[in-house]
Amino acid sequence: MNEPDNPPPPPEEADAPVMPPVMQGVEVIEAMLRTLPLAPGVYRMLDAKGDALYVGKARSLKKRVVAYTQVARLPERLRRMVFETRRMEVITTASEAEALLLEANLIKKLRPRFNIVLRDDKSYPWLVMTEDHPYPQIAKHRGERRKGASYWGPFASVWAVNQTLTALQRVFLLRSCRDTVFDSRTRPCLLHQIKRCSAPCVERVSREDYGALVREAKEFLSGGIPTIQKRLATEMEEAAERLEFERAASIRDRIRGLTHVQGKDRINLDGVNDADVVALHQMAGQSCVQVFFFRGGRNNGNRPFFLSHAKSEQPPEEVLGAFLGQLYDDLPPPPLVLVSHDPVDADLLTEALSLKAGRKVEIHRPQRGEKKSAVEHAATNAREAIERRMAEGAAQADLLAGVARVFDLPDTPERIEIYDNSHTMGTNAYGVMVAAGPSGFLKSAYRKYGIKGPSGGARPPTAGGTAGTAPTGGTASAAPTGGDDFAMMREVFERRFGRALKEDPGREGEGWPDLVLIDGGVGQLSAARDILNEMGLHDIPLVGIAKGPDRDAGREWFHQTGKDPFQLPPRDAVLYYLQRLRDEAHRFAITTHRAGRSKAMVRSELDDVPGVGAAIKRRLLNHFGSARGVRQAGLEDLENCPGIGPAVARRIHGHFHPGAGTGRMGDA
Repeated sequence: MNEPDNPPPPPEEADAPVMPPVMQGVEVIEAMLRTLPLAPGVYRMLDAKGDALYVGKARSLKKRVVAYTQVARLPERLRRMVFETRRMEVITTASEAEALLLEANLIKKLRPRFNIVLRDDKSYPWLVMTEDHPYPQIAKHRGERRKGASYWGPFASVWAVNQTLTALQRVFLLRSCRDTVFDSRTRPCLLHQIKRCSAPCVERVSREDYGALVREAKEFLSGGIPTIQKRLATEMEEAAERLEFERAASIRDRIRGLTHVQGKDRINLDGVNDADVVALHQMAGQSCVQVFFFRGGRNNGNRPFFLSHAKSEQPPEEVLGAFLGQLYDDLPPPPLVLVSHDPVDADLLTEALSLKAGRKVEIHRPQRGEKKSAVEHAATNAREAIERRMAEGAAQADLLAGVARVFDLPDTPERIEIYDNSHTMGTNAYGVMVAAGPSGFLKSAYRKYGIKGPSGGARPPTAGGTAGTAPTGGTASAAPTGGDDFAMMREVFERRFGRALKEDPGREGEGWPDLVLIDGGVGQLSAARDILNEMGLHDIPLVGIAKGPDRDAGREWFHQTGKDPFQLPPRDAVLYYLQRLRDEAHRFAITTHRAGRSKAMVRSELDDVPGVGAAIKRRLLNHFGSARGVRQAGLEDLENCPGIGPAVARRIHGHFHPGAGTGRMGDA
């Protein structure tokens, strides 16, 4: 029997006893148990490639991990996880609450296949008010926080933050322009004309009065709307009594704005200042969680979250517990979280969130009253969101079945790859690949290939072969020059499928396409077929999409090897779908090319000097003024540049003057 840390014997050693894969995983875990402490912490199960399979936390690592050696008692999901485990990693923590926080962080970062994973990596929009300016600015913000500013949020969407920003402008007349715009104004902008800014840039409001508006806005964002309304009503009456009718009308408009804001929310929580309403709905093996964000007594909008987990039904308490940990990994938890189900380890989760927030956090499942109605409303939204998603998935399945029918594929394609090129007269050439499947476009599978040209590198392997060095002649190693789209396509195919063959020569993984689409006619199709045949990939279906007369959408011709070209009816749903696939590849190619072209335009000859990074390049340009000045500088001048030592100076001088030796100018 092999030692636990030894890899399994290679296939050619068929005469040696081979351990069943599930027992290999058990042996790895048993070997790890010998050194595991009884302390709390987080453990990671890794596969043969080092990718995370599962992340878990434990009050006692040794007592928790030993359960994975009893395979017969594990659910099917965890048995498959043990089956693939080849290595384990462990991190100890000071407490189980810290372990829970670390577990949520690692799950969100590593996205293990056997965990319940929150599939959302978007940051949340916030409102920010600057505090380092005499006239603070109110604006949207997304990303890291900076000093000298106050933040309110999060908001569920940009639409929600825009609504609040508009309300603040209408009621408190705060500026939203950048400091550079503020400093350059000589007359009020349009926002002042439509009564959404008090025009502090041209001193239409005093600093003291503007400061009062800022304080009221902060009070509004903290939930003090009734107090503000009473104060404004008093000010309006006093202004009317003094016959200051313009001022009274202005205050009246602000009161109307506040009333409008209060009446906009679909659901409200009276008596609750900051809270999140979290409701889960499960259907057909899928889970959707709807979250409503309440801050300062206002509804900051809602957002649906779809969770990735095993197709088998997961208990809602387990799903919700995993979700809450990941939701608040990069989000400050509010004092109150209202939930539709009691999460697993609710007490531990409460302790962990309180630890993260630095104050008490309560997780509560309401049983009656307004709070229960709010949770039920969120659950209804979750159900409707998952129904919409399933309907879209069914429509996508119908389209893929139509693609299989149109191109006579043996099965409904699970992965379609679309290829396109983009360049400008042969320069800044890029090839791209986009992928699509039953869930829509597979953005994580998109690839871009910077065309390398004649020095494109090693020849990729053929099916069943190994990588070799590209020959110096012949068409097999032809590299793109100028605007040769055929050679560019060859390079892209060889790099994409060559790597796939090297990593998965048996073609057993999920990264292989069931259909390849290329932009072009019979010539491009023939060239692409030859490339794939040379690599031993005879069975990958290939289709060329050629634009119709005058490049009209809807009149495309479809080309397949051994078949006559054909067109689809103008209003065919499959035709629209194939157009979307081609257009997405074209969009990605153009975007990639433009980004590469912009990057090339800001390059200088200093980028080609070995060992010169961004910091050294900046010092050289600051000292000599231009790349030309650096090129013409003598060795002694380079050595005198701040931050440039003798060795780097000789390297730079030798790059621009390869035959000059290391002598200083004037020594000869």
